Amino acid sequence: MNYILFDGAVRNALLPFTYTKPVADIRIGILTIREKWEKYLSLTTTTITEEYLEEKYPMVEMAENIMINASFCPTQKLVEKVKELSENEAIFKGDNVIAFFSKDTQEEIDFNEYKHIEFDDELIQVKNTWDIFSLNAKAIQQDFDLLTKDRKSQPIPEGVQCINKENIFIEEGASLTFATLNASSGPIYIGKDTEIMEGCVVRGPLAMCEHSVLKLGTKIYGATTLGPYCKVGGEVNNSVLMGYSNKGHDGFLGNSVLGEWCNLGADTNNSNLKNNYAEVRLWDYESKRFAKTGLQFCGLMMGDHSKCGINTMFNTGTVVGVSANIFGSGFPRNFVPSFSWGGASGFSEYKLNKVFEVAEVVMQRRNMVFDAQEQRILEHVFEESKSFRNY
Repeated sequence: MNYILFDGAVRNALLPFTYTKPVADIRIGILTIREKWEKYLSLTTTTITEEYLEEKYPMVEMAENIMINASFCPTQKLVEKVKELSENEAIFKGDNVIAFFSKDTQEEIDFNEYKHIEFDDELIQVKNTWDIFSLNAKAIQQDFDLLTKDRKSQPIPEGVQCINKENIFIEEGASLTFATLNASSGPIYIGKDTEIMEGCVVRGPLAMCEHSVLKLGTKIYGATTLGPYCKVGGEVNNSVLMGYSNKGHDGFLGNSVLGEWCNLGADTNNSNLKNNYAEVRLWDYESKRFAKTGLQFCGLMMGDHSKCGINTMFNTGTVVGVSANIFGSGFPRNFVPSFSWGGASGFSEYKLNKVFEVAEVVMQRRNMVFDAQEQRILEHVFEESKSFRNY
């Protein structure tokens, strides 16, 4: 069977992260949503996404296909139901379709003609940007159970203090020196070739993906994910760094999500709680206004390739788009459009040629190439996001 992950109705609610990737490639827990499905299915998947992303994330369609709503994270029971689907059958959770059987000749789907299979078990569904950190503890636990089942951890090095050792898993090549790991409130997963430097204090759940680093004296308060090749220092609470992003120095990051290729300058801090303890509102790309989150704690949402200078201060519930460069004193606005250059004193448009120069250098540092395909994606996002740059 051929499995295809589709963005679905939540794509716009997950901007700015879905400007540059399909919903399936959002990281929550240890793995991306795509990686979770492929691990359970033991098969590769393809994607239905925005047209300008299709070159990088193509779809492969066969005579018979099972289409999967990428906003849902899999469980063993759900995957079994998905594998059992046959023609004219669809799995629903409430009003939301999870998966359905499709033929390549079908141009439109009328679910009234489908047999509805209701799935009642609890599932993780990523419907909003803040779900990525809010549901991260559950996602880490699920991925930890999946990845470590019937496997043995590498030994915990001498000099590392641990609580609840059975909830700690260390992959090959990881380096830990004189750290404190407390896995009593959630698992701690330390991936391949990662490094935890001296003096780090970690309270789970924590997911460190391959080649990620906790720098000297870092404090992790839990429900935090470091994607591949991320470097983190200072104080972090309930945050997700999707990959190739750095918060390498002192400063606080809490209840936040950073995309890929982001960098926070030294002593950058974000607020995750309003002074009056009121509900946090976040910028909504569809309504073009700030919308309620239902959360008291909500920090920074930063899209791919965005950066900020030293001592940057982000207010509660700040959304930063793709390829923004923020610097200077004072609090920048709570919504910084993509391709913005500046700070609290004002913004101008970040020129594309400069964006490309920086992206090329940054990706070279990780032995990756900023190619014409990546350039075309950013060019499209630049045009698509132009209406928001009303400086």
